[in-house]
Amino acid sequence: MDYKKNILETIGNTPLVKINTLTKDLPCLVLAKYETFNPGNSTKDRMALKMIEDAEKAGLLKPGGIIIEGTSGNTGMGLALAAIVKGYKCIFVIGDKQSKEKMDVLRAMGAQVVVCPNNVESSDPRSYYSVSKRLAEETPNSWYVNQYDNPSNSLAHYESTGPEIWKQTDGKITHFVVGVGTGGTISGVGKYLKEQNPNIKVWGIDTYGSVFKKYHETGIFDENEIYPYVTEGIGEDILPKNVDFSVIDGFTKVTDKDAAIYTQRLAKEEAMFLGNSAGAAIKGLLQLKEHFTKDDVVVVLFHDHGSRYVAKMYNDDWMRKMGYID
Repeated sequence: MDYKKNILETIGNTPLVKINTLTKDLPCLVLAKYETFNPGNSTKDRMALKMIEDAEKAGLLKPGGIIIEGTSGNTGMGLALAAIVKGYKCIFVIGDKQSKEKMDVLRAMGAQVVVCPNNVESSDPRSYYSVSKRLAEETPNSWYVNQYDNPSNSLAHYESTGPEIWKQTDGKITHFVVGVGTGGTISGVGKYLKEQNPNIKVWGIDTYGSVFKKYHETGIFDENEIYPYVTEGIGEDILPKNVDFSVIDGFTKVTDKDAAIYTQRLAKEEAMFLGNSAGAAIKGLLQLKEHFTKDDVVVVLFHDHGSRYVAKMYNDDWMRKMGYID
């Protein structure tokens, strides 16, 4: 009989799917690494499990412990899955710009959810960075995950996602394109792929209001770049230790409006019901078209599922209210 011992054994080995319609004007083959096939419907399942297993080995997470993390939703879901199977409790701190569906899903998985204002600096005691750290200090038998600086985040993608993409493309991949938030995915996959072939180009998708692109190009952390934005899951107002700028060849920025519109277009034109960062990723890829030739194999990673954005990017009333559609 062929079966998995628990849900965690279904993490990884997600398919590559050809994109046909939105990329028809590009000369190259474009393949999506379709991470919604993970049990928590996002790529974050990979690093959530890895961070927990490494914390267990290091003695940081003890039996019956409480996992505490600031999350935009998907990492929380991955942590919650592993926590249920392994017998831990979870407290997640989430910014108020995240979709209600994300908060509801975390509660449905038995987690306690603390909501904080998004429109404050990361050093503000009300920010979700600060609140999650404080809760970890105050809560007995707890472990603060810190996905931004936890090396197990990028290591998970170095050990699983990168090798999968290399094998699935038979080593023919020439470009890797992905949205950047904590930096774990781009850094882990990018490092692995460049070790196999240093000529592979690694492109990060950033958003307006985030510091990544300018910092990569100038080495300057410009606080004037920081302002509130709508796009979920990518961009930062800090420099996480997991962002390895040495493996990234460049960034392109995508507007909130374009990210939302292309999220809808992926569903309506490719039958790909995906999250907000996928819209940003495919639009960013199209912005990079002059970098591609007919012999190229471009892999874009799609992080999460559309079910978490039904009240936002998939709701035309919300899209009109935001001024994204007429």
